[in-house]
Amino acid sequence: MASSSRTTYTQDYIARIRYSNALPPPPCPPKLLDIPNTGLSSGQYTSAGFASRLAREQPLNIEADAELGMPIDLVGLPGVFDGNEAAIQPAPNPVLHPHDRALLRPPNALGKPTASSAGVSFLRRTEYITSMTTGGTRFESSNSSNTMRVRGKRRRAETSEDNPTNIVRHILKGWNLAYPADAYKGPETSSQMRGAGISPEEKQAWKNPKHPSKPNVHVVDSYPLLPDWDAVPDTGAFMVYKFMAPPVNDSTYDPRLDVALLRPISQSTKDQDLYLQELEAHKADPTLPAPVPRYQFEFFLPSISSSNAVSTHEKVRGIKRNFTLHDPDNISSIPFDTGLDDESRPRKCFKYDNIRVYETAQQTGDAENVFQDVAIALHDPESHDEEPLRETTLQKAAYFYPIMQKSSIRPRRPGKVDMSEEQARVDIIETVARDPEGEVEKREAIRQRYHATEVA
Repeated sequence: MASSSRTTYTQDYIARIRYSNALPPPPCPPKLLDIPNTGLSSGQYTSAGFASRLAREQPLNIEADAELGMPIDLVGLPGVFDGNEAAIQPAPNPVLHPHDRALLRPPNALGKPTASSAGVSFLRRTEYITSMTTGGTRFESSNSSNTMRVRGKRRRAETSEDNPTNIVRHILKGWNLAYPADAYKGPETSSQMRGAGISPEEKQAWKNPKHPSKPNVHVVDSYPLLPDWDAVPDTGAFMVYKFMAPPVNDSTYDPRLDVALLRPISQSTKDQDLYLQELEAHKADPTLPAPVPRYQFEFFLPSISSSNAVSTHEKVRGIKRNFTLHDPDNISSIPFDTGLDDESRPRKCFKYDNIRVYETAQQTGDAENVFQDVAIALHDPESHDEEPLRETTLQKAAYFYPIMQKSSIRPRRPGKVDMSEEQARVDIIETVARDPEGEVEKREAIRQRYHATEVA
């Protein structure tokens, strides 16, 4: 008995689906054009340039008036006919927020980078295929630990470095790293915020700091950075003056320079005109720093007499001793000079001689932002062998002092004097220390203002 063999063929299932177009027809009827009928044999209707040529030949049915459909009345705009076009100029572009920069990306940068799947454009890839094909990364299960790790990575990636909240968190992180006992660990509120997280590597680097490029350099000592409120002057900040030429002709350092005096005198006409120009520029543009007037100065040094048995070092030490707050009643060891008061009665004082007149060559500063430049002094009570200058003992720290202005002064050249108000020359100044009266209130007001700035 013969058996018949059949060949089996496997056929894929193909579903043909027709989608209906339920959109209504266009509201505008089609435009009928008068096209010369040359027949289908010429093939002009099927050529690529037929539609382009037809569009060029059809005139535009648009009536454009003199104002192009945008009537503009300039009568009510102020200053247009006087040459001031500020009223018709577009408004300046506002500063773009970092969160809005993603809205200005070009169209080709939108979306996620996708790879073609076997050349089929109508298939949508699943997350499993994406994890297997993108960058050669392996697929991980979506358990709780992996999900939390991925969410943490996304949260860190979404936090912008320019975000104000992120900046405040990292500032608090630095304070928490330096003072861990004062770190806030409670719930975050509108007035209280927690700092950014501190890694173990950062804690170790804070305990054992290392130079980034010099491994052989090590820390010898460290000082906390603190303000010195007791040293705040009446002006609220200090002024730094640099001599462009040596003030004395000695080859060695003259200790009298530590207690020298600079007496401001009148301004020159050139300096006064320059100050007025800078003041007008500051009023027109408040972003510019407030100008500081330029003065000319008389320079004084303590007088040293050859007949006097007091040496220069003893005289300078006595002046410093008289101007300090440490044991102010003990004045028996201070070598005073003898002068006359307003009633021609003898009094104890220190005499200063006029050395020369200086003028301002260069000057920088900002009276409204005195903490832009600061001076730092390292103080360690254990290594301070000199006589203390105050009754209070300062702790070991690096104290900073605000600087209002920095000036470079040079000797005034004879014959080049152009003074608006020339003052009489002062040959000798008699100085003596006294207890501060109105200065205490000024310093306390400045200190309270600085404290209010810190709190804000």
